[in-house]
Amino acid sequence: MRAVDHNGGADERFGAVADEFARNFADFGELGAAVTVFVRGRKVVDLWGGVADRRTGRPWQEDTVVPVFSCAKGIVSICAHLLAQRGLLDLDAPVRRYWPEFAQAGKEHITTRMVLGHRAGLPALDGALSFDDVAGWTPVIRAVEEQKPYWEPGEAYEYHGHVFGFLVGEVIRRITGLTPGKYFRDTVGDALGAQCWIGLPEDETGRLARLVEADGRPAMPDAASLVMRIVTMNGALAFPGLDEPHGWNDPALLRAELPGAGAVASARGLATVYAATLTGVDGQAPLLDTDTVTDATRELSSGASWSGFDMGTRWGSGFLLDSAFHPLLGPRSLGNDGAGGQFCFGDDAHGVGFAYVANKMIGHGDPRATRLVAAVRRCLGEA
Repeated sequence: MRAVDHNGGADERFGAVADEFARNFADFGELGAAVTVFVRGRKVVDLWGGVADRRTGRPWQEDTVVPVFSCAKGIVSICAHLLAQRGLLDLDAPVRRYWPEFAQAGKEHITTRMVLGHRAGLPALDGALSFDDVAGWTPVIRAVEEQKPYWEPGEAYEYHGHVFGFLVGEVIRRITGLTPGKYFRDTVGDALGAQCWIGLPEDETGRLARLVEADGRPAMPDAASLVMRIVTMNGALAFPGLDEPHGWNDPALLRAELPGAGAVASARGLATVYAATLTGVDGQAPLLDTDTVTDATRELSSGASWSGFDMGTRWGSGFLLDSAFHPLLGPRSLGNDGAGGQFCFGDDAHGVGFAYVANKMIGHGDPRATRLVAAVRRCLGEA
């Protein structure tokens, strides 16, 4: 491994990733961060540095974990595709096949695929929920059952935020008897020893990095706007709300199972999950076979959303695809990002599992992960 200024190392061939990691600290005032890259099941980059908690100066360690927000969607989507691959879930069947109570208020024909593509017409919930309701799972499920779609399901798309995780998660629960966070750990996470959870175990809280907002954060949308209703579950959660009670630095929030946006992980943990899913690690076969990955990377949504906003994203079945918004490695790349700038993806054609995490939240247009991915592309000889 090549020696670097920060902790960890990178293979000589991937020295450009280490250089970009260092530049992120110089160019963006990075507080604490980590990046891990696997190629063909072998770890070729594993770097970390900076400060995990600015209040105390606690350094970022190799086992530091941080909230990674909507990277949770990728974890839930991996679980859904595993069930589909095993013949337990038909992504194109109505959700009501697995969850009969869902079939009300115009949702009778919604499929899991529509949810994975953000096309189900359920980006937000209209009902009022408390934090305890959200943490209790069942009240959210009842609210989803009662919710009327905002548009004819399948005819448009809009980012489904938290509803994505609860809806796909309840399908997983109905099939397996396990909530999605538990199913993920039992099926994937524990076997890999991956530091990656939806519902942080209490004994892991001492490893948590503390989130901070970058200086000059843009003004947030009005609380009544659709985007804020999406990210706050109609006001049940604060956003960013880092240091508010039940905010994103509060272990009580992170211990709750929020499968749309509540994952906590290390870079090594997320990269391990994506590498195991798409290329295999430690000599094991990949979790998803070629046909399943082909299905997952078929574009379902792109362009202007239902609200008329176009971020340049492209969506497959539960994953972000290669796009101008998040340039990846090619048509078989799939991943997800998080509100703080975190990003993870995998690509079976290139044999890559990648993850970057940080505790300084920069916001829309954050280039830190994009620069690291571009360095990986150069190192692979793709640019």
